[in-house]
Amino acid sequence: MSAQRLFVMIFLASVGCTPLMAQMLSPTTAPQQMVPSSAPSYPYPSTLAGTASYPPTTSYPSTTPSYPSTYPSTYPSLAQNDLTPQGRVAPAPSPNDPNAVYPLVDSETLSKRRESTPSELFANNRPLDVNSYVDRNLGGDEPWTWQILPTGLMYKSYLADTREARMGSQWVHDRNSDWFWDATLGARIGMLRYGTDNDLWPQGWQLDIEGAAFPRLNMDHERDVDDVDFRAGMVLTTRQGPVEFKFGYAHFCSHIGDEYLLRHPTYERTNYVQECAVGGMAVYLNPSLRLYGEVDYAFATEGGAKPWGFRVGADYSSPEPTGACGAPFFAVNGHLREENDYGGNVSIQTGWQWRGRTGHLLRLGMQYFNGMSEQWQFIDRFEEQIGMGLWYDF
Repeated sequence: MSAQRLFVMIFLASVGCTPLMAQMLSPTTAPQQMVPSSAPSYPYPSTLAGTASYPPTTSYPSTTPSYPSTYPSTYPSLAQNDLTPQGRVAPAPSPNDPNAVYPLVDSETLSKRRESTPSELFANNRPLDVNSYVDRNLGGDEPWTWQILPTGLMYKSYLADTREARMGSQWVHDRNSDWFWDATLGARIGMLRYGTDNDLWPQGWQLDIEGAAFPRLNMDHERDVDDVDFRAGMVLTTRQGPVEFKFGYAHFCSHIGDEYLLRHPTYERTNYVQECAVGGMAVYLNPSLRLYGEVDYAFATEGGAKPWGFRVGADYSSPEPTGACGAPFFAVNGHLREENDYGGNVSIQTGWQWRGRTGHLLRLGMQYFNGMSEQWQFIDRFEEQIGMGLWYDF
């Protein structure tokens, strides 16, 4: 290659590279930088081809029932629903039924039911009060069955009778004597029943046995035993609606305390004994109020006892479970005896009670007693007592 041709090629190459070199070597030109906010974006696909999206979306039909947009502002309450002849609450009509009829009992009808006589109240086993738990158990559709050791009593013990078989304790002061602790240690329980399986309000027939001891302790003489009376027997009871009956046998006897004889060495002990046939009747004016009467006839007697005796009285006591709050009670009992020339005594009790789901009853309250003593060793002694007591009935 000639020198001229080589020079021309060098010149041409230097002329083509001059602008690029000048730009790189210029001191006033700042180096270019990447703007942070202008990051390059690349068009990635939202899903890759050949792959499924998770979780898969599946559409299901709606299962929510459709309801009408508006409902009646009020529906009849339990107290307003009419009752079937069996004493059950009629089912409430469906809110979706546009032709539903709401059977209501007006206040006048309810008032007539509450003010009716006992025969009218229980006619056709009609309930006394639509809000009462016990009334709803008066229905005649409950089957009658044989039951061994049933729970509950057909004919409950008289609340204010101090000679009923139960568990109890009274602390009383006799106006003419001392402070006494009169206790009751016993019970009456069902042995056999043919009737409804209902603890609070059974219907049918039931055989009960009973037994109790009635010791009297003299609190002013180191709790000496003055006297102990005893009761034992068997009773057949029945209840049909608001009426109940009892028929049975009862043995009564009395024994003087040794400590009393030591304090009164000249006292002449008596062997008081009665073998009695018992018949009683009670009627409920409403589920809480009962009136009763009883006749006792002793076909065998000793120690000054005579055949005839009569009991009358009233109990006001809620038959429903009371829960922890309890409920008030009131009871009065009169006992007339032939050995007192058909005089006798009256006992009044009032206070607060708690009843369980099976009908067991616990009471706490005061007692007032006026008349001839119920301690059979002292049947000729007049007593006026006031005090408090605690009683439990099975």
